[in-house]
Amino acid sequence: PDPQAARPSARGSQPRMDLSTMVVTPTSSDSTILDVPYTVYRVDQERIEFLRTTPQALRDIPGVMVQETGTGQGSPFIRGFTSFRTLYLIDGIRLNNSTFREGPNQYSGTIDPLSLSGIEVVKGPSSVLYGSDAIGGTINVFTKDPTITDRAVGGRLFTRVASGANYNIQRAELGGAIAGNTLWHAGVTRKDFGDMEAGDPSGTLPQTGYDEWDGDAKVIHALDETSRLTWAFQRVDLEDAPRTHRTVNAVPFEGSTVGSDLRRDFDQRRTLTYLRYDEDPLETGAWSKQFTLSYQRHEETRQRVRSNGNYEEQGFDVGTVGLLAKASRDLEFGRFTVGAEWYRDTVDSFLNRFANQTPANDVQGPVGDDSTYDLAGAYADLAVDVTDTTTITAGARLTYARAKSNEVLDPVTQSDQIGIEDDWTALTGSVRFEERLIEDERGTVALFGGVSEGFRAPTLSDLTRFDSARTNEFEIPAPGLDPERFIAYELGIKHQTERMSIQLAGFLTEGDNVIQRILTGNMVGGENEVTKQNVGVQRIGGIELGASYDWTDEWTTFGTFAWLDGEQDTIETVGGPTIETVPSRLQPLTTMVGTRFSPADQDWYAELRWIHAEDADRLAPNDEGDTSRIPPGGTPGYDILNLFGRYDVNADTSIFVGLENITDEDYRVHGSGQNRPGRNLVFGASWAF
Repeated sequence: PDPQAARPSARGSQPRMDLSTMVVTPTSSDSTILDVPYTVYRVDQERIEFLRTTPQALRDIPGVMVQETGTGQGSPFIRGFTSFRTLYLIDGIRLNNSTFREGPNQYSGTIDPLSLSGIEVVKGPSSVLYGSDAIGGTINVFTKDPTITDRAVGGRLFTRVASGANYNIQRAELGGAIAGNTLWHAGVTRKDFGDMEAGDPSGTLPQTGYDEWDGDAKVIHALDETSRLTWAFQRVDLEDAPRTHRTVNAVPFEGSTVGSDLRRDFDQRRTLTYLRYDEDPLETGAWSKQFTLSYQRHEETRQRVRSNGNYEEQGFDVGTVGLLAKASRDLEFGRFTVGAEWYRDTVDSFLNRFANQTPANDVQGPVGDDSTYDLAGAYADLAVDVTDTTTITAGARLTYARAKSNEVLDPVTQSDQIGIEDDWTALTGSVRFEERLIEDERGTVALFGGVSEGFRAPTLSDLTRFDSARTNEFEIPAPGLDPERFIAYELGIKHQTERMSIQLAGFLTEGDNVIQRILTGNMVGGENEVTKQNVGVQRIGGIELGASYDWTDEWTTFGTFAWLDGEQDTIETVGGPTIETVPSRLQPLTTMVGTRFSPADQDWYAELRWIHAEDADRLAPNDEGDTSRIPPGGTPGYDILNLFGRYDVNADTSIFVGLENITDEDYRVHGSGQNRPGRNLVFGASWAF
C-alpha cells in the first residue's frame, strides 16, 4: 500500500520536496526520503490530477525528460536512460516485459494517472531489489486503495477539460466497507483526446487525437489484526493512438521532415490483476511478509497504411505470470530484507500484409512468434546502523534470464525461419551509506551515496525484433547478444529544516557491453536496415538539484536543476571502426522555478512555474538521422510559464484551473514526435459523496 495515500486538498498538498515524506520503493519498507541513501522523489495525487498522462506527471522531477512520440505515447528519460533501461512497477509488480523496444516507447502511457494515489521515483540502478532493467531509475506507481471505511457506499466524480491540449476526461469512483473487515474501491475513466493545438506558428496538429477507456478495482480483506488479502484489477484501452510524425499529417518543426505513411496508429490494451497476502506482526523483531501472484496481459496492434495505399497490421499478445515473495525484519542494529521473484512472458506475434505478401507474414510480427521469456531472481539486503549517525546498506542479487523463440525470421536470408534459445546469469551488488552530519533542533544535514551495479539481460525485443525503428530505419533480428552491465557512483547531500528542503546529487553511470542499433548497409522496403550488437562503453554523469523554501506560512519558492553529459563508443555501420560520440537524446540543461501562495485560513492556492531548457544540440549519429523527430542541428530550447490554482469549496467539492504555456511558445521536448500544446486553459472539478 501507498504510505502517503490520502485525498488531496488545497491546504494539505505540498508543492515542495518534503524530505519527511514517507516512501517505500528505495528499501521496500516504509522510510522517509531523508532516511534512505538514494535520490528519491514523490509525486502526489493532487499533482497527478493536473496532468493528462502518467509520464507527464514526472516532468518536473530534476533529471527526468519526458519524451512524447505521440499524444498517447510518453517515455521518461531518467539520468539519460529510457525504455527497457528504466523500470516501471505497478504496486511493486513489473510493467516491463521482454517485448519493450529500444528507445522511447508508449507503455508507460498504458497506466491511467487518475487511478493512482502517488508515484515514487528512485534514481540510479536498483537491480538488487528489482532486477533487470533498473538502470536509469525505478518508477513505482501506487494504485488507489479504498478510502471509505465508515459506510457501505460512497464515491467521487471527477472531470477535467483543456483547450490547447484539446481533451475532456471524466472519472467516476465508488467504494465502501463490508462487515467491518472488507474495504472495496472501483473506478472508471473515459478520455477523449482531439487534435492538439501547438504554439504559434505550428497551430493545429492534425491526426493527434484518440479515445481511451480505463477501469480499476481493489478489495482489501483483513484476515486478522496483522494480516490481510488484497485483490486488484486494472484495464486500460487506447484506441487508434497515432504516431503522427511518421505520416503525411506531421507538422514540421524547425526543419524536421514529414513522414510518408498515410496512417500509423496503435491500439494498446493492458490488463493486470493480482492477489497479495501481507502480514505485519505487532511484535518487534518479527518478520513482515508479503506474497504476490499476478497476471498481466498486454495486447498491441499497429495499423499502417503506406504511401502506395497498401495496408498492414502487426502486433503481439504478451501474457505475464508473476510470483513475488519478500520478508523483512527489524534488528537491534538495522533491518534485513530477503526476497525472490519469477516472471514468465508468453508471446504471440503476428504480421499481416494485404498487398505484396512476403514470407515474413508466416514467420513473426514485431518480435519472435511462439516465444517465452523467464526472468527470476533472489536477493538479500541489509541496512546496518554502524554508529548513531552512520548507516551502511549492502545487498546482492542473483538474476537468471532465459529467452526462447520458436519462430524468428532468419536475419541473413530474411525468408527462412529459425529458432533462438539462450540464457544468462548475473550476480549484482550495491553498497550505500548515509551519514548524519548535523541533526539537532535547527534541522538535519545528511551525506549519502554509494556504488550500485545494474544488469540488463537481452530481451526478445533485442534478439528477435523485425520492425521499424527510427526515421527510415528497419530493425532485423540479432541472435547471440550478451548482457549489459552497469555500475553507478553517486554522492549527494540532503538538508531539511522546518522551512527548507534540499536534495543535491552528483552521479556517474558507466555501462559496458552496451547493446546498440548498428546500420548493416542494406535496405529493407526503402528503409535502412539496422541490427544490434554489443558495442562497448557508455558513460553518463550529471548534477541534480531539488530545493524549496517556505518564506512565510503563505509563500513557498521551489525549483529544480539538472545538467547531464556523457560519451559512448558506437559503430555507424557493421564492420566499421569504433568512434566516440554522445549518448542518444541526451537531456539538455533544464531548470524549473516556481512559487506558491496559499493564504492562511483559506482553502485555495495559486502557483506559478517557469521551465527553461537549453538547446539540445549535442547529437549522436542516429539522432542526426532521426529527422522526423529531431530538427537539423538539434532541438531548440524553450521557456514556458504555467499558472495553476485550486479551491476547495467545501470538504467534498474542489475546483482547479491552470493556464499552461502562457506565452504560447511553439516548442518540442527533445526527441519527441510532435510539439507540446500552446496556450492551454485547463479546468477540473471533483465532488465526493
